[in-house]
This record gives sequence, C-alpha cells and structure tokens, in this order.
Amino acid sequence: MRADGRKRDEIRNISIEVDYVKHAHGSCLFSTGDTKVICTASVDDGVPPFLKGKGTGWITSEYSMLPMSCQTRVPRESSKGKKTGRTHEVQRLIGRALRSIVDMSALGERTVWLDCDVIQADGGTRCASISGSFIALYLAMERLSDAGKINRIPVKDQIAAVSVGILDGEAYLDLTYDEDSRADVDTNIVMTGNGRFVEVQCTAEREPFTAAQFGDILGFAEKGIKKVFKEQKKALRGSF
Repeated sequence: MRADGRKRDEIRNISIEVDYVKHAHGSCLFSTGDTKVICTASVDDGVPPFLKGKGTGWITSEYSMLPMSCQTRVPRESSKGKKTGRTHEVQRLIGRALRSIVDMSALGERTVWLDCDVIQADGGTRCASISGSFIALYLAMERLSDAGKINRIPVKDQIAAVSVGILDGEAYLDLTYDEDSRADVDTNIVMTGNGRFVEVQCTAEREPFTAAQFGDILGFAEKGIKKVFKEQKKALRGSF
C-alpha cells in the first residue's frame, strides 16, 4: 500500500467543478488528489499569421504554477522576464494534445486559448492540465455552437492523461510528488477516448526499464485514463 492507501494500479480521487471562472467561455477546477488546476478556454477571432486565409482554427496553451502551489514559493516567471524550459514544454504538450481531437476546419479562423494555472501541486500537474483542458474546451465549443457561431461542436473525441512511474522495479499509477521524486522511470501518457496514443513521454531517471515494465506502464495508464474519461463525462452531464 502507498502512503495515501492506494494500490499500485489505483488513480487518485478526481473532482471536476465546471464553470469555475465566470468570464471564461469554458472552465473547470480539475482536482486529482492534492493536485488542483484551474483550466479555462477563451476564444478569439483570428488565427496566427501562418494560418490566415486557410479557413482553419488554432488551439494553443499557457501554463503556470502559482507562487504557493508548492511547499516553497515558486517565483512568478514574469519576475524573471522569461519562461522556463519546463513551462514551454508543458504548454506545447497541452496544445498538441487538444489539437489532436478537434476538427480545426469546423472551428473556422478562431484561436482557442487554454490557460492552465496550478493552484496546488502534488505531482501530475501537466496530466491534470490536459484532462481539465478537455472540459474547458468542450464547454467553450458547446457555447459557440449554441450561439450559432459554428455549425457543430468540432470536438471529435475525449482526451486525458496520467502519469505512471517505476519504483523499486514495479509500476505505480498517478504518482504523487513524493513518489515522482523517487521514481526510477517517469512517464506521462496522453490517450484519446478510442484508445489511441497522442503522446508517450517515458524517461529512465535512474535505472533503465525493460519491455515488460513498459507493458505494465501502458496497462496501468490505460486503466487510469479510462477512470478520467468516466469522470469527464459525469462533469459534462452526458453532453459529450
């Protein structure tokens, strides 16, 4: 048993509070254990220059950690004058993930901004950001459709992400910060509702891993992501 009483293949409790931010086109507070992320979606007319005139939309992301989201204060990146490499990496990951399940031509020449703000971090913040961004994005698209601005909701499938690690030779699903800091192998896996992979980030931090261990990682990830999908559908009240 783990420190929080979970089995190795058990995900943390998930809570999703929709419409968490009043002025966003779509938003939620996505919580998994002690990790909490506010995800918002806002829609602007127009697209980046490389897409102008092509009749297609764009989805991009910004990600940040609030100063006291961790046990010690995280300095605001604006005070440093630039974003860290980790922030750029996470933002690109969120954008790639959400673009993979949207029909950009049905979106039209619009840009959807997905803003993910970590208010409390205990591991898995990028995975929570992806899973929560799906909720915010879908709500925003639903409202655009209801307003007659798009002909249909362009979201083709669900998407979610979980972390899996190898500790002492065995796979563990949905790592807390303490577990992640001790893991020999650290993995973040993004999957669609029809079981396809969008991204598999799997790195040996200490000890290399075997094919059998990688199989365990994928199996644990699929089990965890199915649970996230179930909670997403509940939060959207069956509208997806």
